[in-house]
Amino acid sequence: MKKASIFVISLSLLSIVSCKNEKKTAETTEAKPVETQVQTLKEVVVNLMAKSESNVSGTVVFTEENGVVNMKATLSGLEPGEHAIHIHESSDCSSPDGSSAGGHWNPTKQPHGKWGAETGYHKGDIGNFTADEQGNGSISMSTNEWCIGCADETKNIIGKGIIVHTGKDDFTTQPTGDAGGRISCGGIIE
Repeated sequence: MKKASIFVISLSLLSIVSCKNEKKTAETTEAKPVETQVQTLKEVVVNLMAKSESNVSGTVVFTEENGVVNMKATLSGLEPGEHAIHIHESSDCSSPDGSSAGGHWNPTKQPHGKWGAETGYHKGDIGNFTADEQGNGSISMSTNEWCIGCADETKNIIGKGIIVHTGKDDFTTQPTGDAGGRISCGGIIE
């Protein structure tokens, strides 16, 4: 009988200690803070101004979400046919011919080429688009190789310029793609 009483007392003590340990574990688990990451949408609208005595104007909208920048350019006043559009080194569009925007934006020192080419391309080598018979055109693209206002200077498009050219980019002529004169310019600024 004594052995049975000791056994019951031992079991009771064991269950009390066990409950206390479970309670401590539960309290510790509940006390941990939960971290959440909030993604914000960034947007920059660029107004394009006519250059080189053209009538070309339009807007370029850049939006960034979850590390991807989307670009949508809408233009008017163009000659029908193909035209090149590039990001250039500077947002300075003060010169009458757009030359104040500098050369193509090329922070990684690659040769000029078609976007995504294995042989290399400038971060500003967007490409060509077609203007219709009324002189209207548009182009869109998405990339994780750009950012809006981040600290990575090889990706940050803020402070750069958008240039629309009279001709199309041949994707081979260095360093410009032989795209012709600059007929529209806009600064990418916040």
